[in-house]
Amino acid sequence: MIIRSLAICLASVVSLISYALAAPVDRGDTPGLIADEFVQLDPAFQKQMVLYRTTEAPGTVIIVTADRHLFVVQGNGRALRYGIGVGRDGFTWQGLLKISRKAEWPDWTPPPEMIARQPYLPRFMAGGPGNPMGARALYLGATVYRIHGTNQPDTIGTAISSGCFRLVNDDVSDLYERVAVGAKVIVRQKPEL
Repeated sequence: MIIRSLAICLASVVSLISYALAAPVDRGDTPGLIADEFVQLDPAFQKQMVLYRTTEAPGTVIIVTADRHLFVVQGNGRALRYGIGVGRDGFTWQGLLKISRKAEWPDWTPPPEMIARQPYLPRFMAGGPGNPMGARALYLGATVYRIHGTNQPDTIGTAISSGCFRLVNDDVSDLYERVAVGAKVIVRQKPEL
């Protein structure tokens, strides 16, 4: 009887461990983590000039969430392409907005909806290297969404955020200098054919 009970307990523990290992890890945001700036991005997500046909004006930002890329139209059939992290399942969206403001080393106040999902988050965090907003932020219209840096550079190319678009800090700093307040931002789920 005791051996049978131990066997059942052991089987339950093994089952729980197997489930935990098989379940996807939702790292969420990690306030206080200092970014490892030496993370080597996959070449597909490294900043580069690419051929890009569009009728949009130079300075327009086009985000293609399915491809995990952000493009800044340069004109003459070219765009600067950056690798990004995007919203996880249930947090993707599309639309047309404008950059409403920009900030260097922005403070972070997670919205109430995010606090409800991740109660461990601080209610406010001053800007700095451990802030999940990273080195720069470009605010999208009057929404809670941003294009911002990250203290988790290894998440570029993944779908992990709550709807914002993240870049490594060097790339978001470069983007910050190239894009003006008032610039058009087009968010698409799939690339145009």
